[in-house]
Amino acid sequence: MKRQKNDAADAEAICEAAQRPTMRFVAPKSEQAQAAALVFRARDLLVRQRTQVINALRGHLAEFGTVGVKGPAHVHQLVRIVEDPDEPLPEIARPILQMLVETLHQLDEKIAGLDQEVAQRAKENETARRLMTIPGVGPVTAVALAALAPPAETFKRGRDFAAWVGLTPLQHSTGGKQKLGATSKMGERTLRRLLIIGASAVVR
Repeated sequence: MKRQKNDAADAEAICEAAQRPTMRFVAPKSEQAQAAALVFRARDLLVRQRTQVINALRGHLAEFGTVGVKGPAHVHQLVRIVEDPDEPLPEIARPILQMLVETLHQLDEKIAGLDQEVAQRAKENETARRLMTIPGVGPVTAVALAALAPPAETFKRGRDFAAWVGLTPLQHSTGGKQKLGATSKMGERTLRRLLIIGASAVVR
């Protein structure tokens, strides 16, 4: 748009952009594709909630002098402390901590159910099965790519997809001097995180 925002200016800007030969357009998604992506949105929400509960549990126990190791792999130590009646915790706080532990178990069950759904979809989807042959790409990443990414023919080369997902560096080039910064992080956050986790696993 040139200046000001109104319906007429919006329509003029859309017509102007549509006539540009290098303009990139967003491919519309079908209801089926949106429904397939719902499992990842729901899973991300539950994983964030589980992380919040773990952090709250660790923080409350630290206030009572019990410091736990960070990371989901060490949650069982926090749960054992809450469920052990011999641990020196205030009795008035123990029921609240047990409620957090129960919430944690419920979230684990729901996330496990969604993981089974993702694994089943990976077996049934031919594209997902092909993607799982890539090192570092498991069922979750494969089904996420099939559900969230645009069709492959949308991109001319692999770097275009990397730019779309936000894994290319920011450019601050001027006067013929090339200056690249950190990754742009512009694009689908879920896919970017899954790809980074998979690549890190392969490197390690």
